[in-house]
Amino acid sequence: MDSPNAPTPLSALLARHTPEDAKERQDLELMRHHARTLPAPFSRAQLGAHFTGSAVVVDPDGSRVLMVLHGKLHRWLQPGGHSDAVDAGDMEATALREAREETGCRIRLHPTAPRPLDVDVHTIPARRDEPEHLHLDVRYLVYAEDPESLAHDPSESSGAQWLTWEEALSRADEAPLRRMLDKARRLVMSRTP
Repeated sequence: MDSPNAPTPLSALLARHTPEDAKERQDLELMRHHARTLPAPFSRAQLGAHFTGSAVVVDPDGSRVLMVLHGKLHRWLQPGGHSDAVDAGDMEATALREAREETGCRIRLHPTAPRPLDVDVHTIPARRDEPEHLHLDVRYLVYAEDPESLAHDPSESSGAQWLTWEEALSRADEAPLRRMLDKARRLVMSRTP
C-alpha cells in the first residue's frame, strides 16, 4: 500500500520538469501545488482548475508544425484537451489521444524530446455551462507518422493546418505558446525522429 506522502505519477512527472523562463517556473510551482491538493486533478468537474494535456505535432522531417483553430476560443493552438477516464491520469496518454482525435493522424511521442516538453497554466473564460477556471496544461512534442492523413474534428476545432515554423510562430498570440513552439523547433531542427 502506498504511503500517504508517496509522490503520485503526476507529482513525479512535474518534479523532473525544468522550466525555461519565469512564467513557466511560476506555472510549474502552481501545478505542483494543485497536483498535491486537488481531490480530482484530471476531472472537468473539478471547479477552479484541472489538468489537461496537449501536443506540438510535427511532420516526420520536422519542417512543419500542425496548429488547430480552437472552436470555442477562436485561437490557433496546439491540439489538446481534457483527460478522459481511459487515460488513467497519464498525461502522455491524454496528449497523444487528443492529438490523434483532433488531427486524424497516427501520432507518436518524439523519441528525444523531454517529457513533458513544456507546462503552462492559462485561464479559460466562463461560458454558460462552466465558470472561469484554470487549465494546468502538460505539453509534449510528438510527430505525425502520416501527415497527409490530416482531418480535423469539427466538434473540436474550426480547422487544422500544417504550417512552417515561421507561420506557426506568427499565429502564436501569447508568450507561452511561442516559448513552447521555440522549444519544439530547436529540438526538431537539431535532430528528427
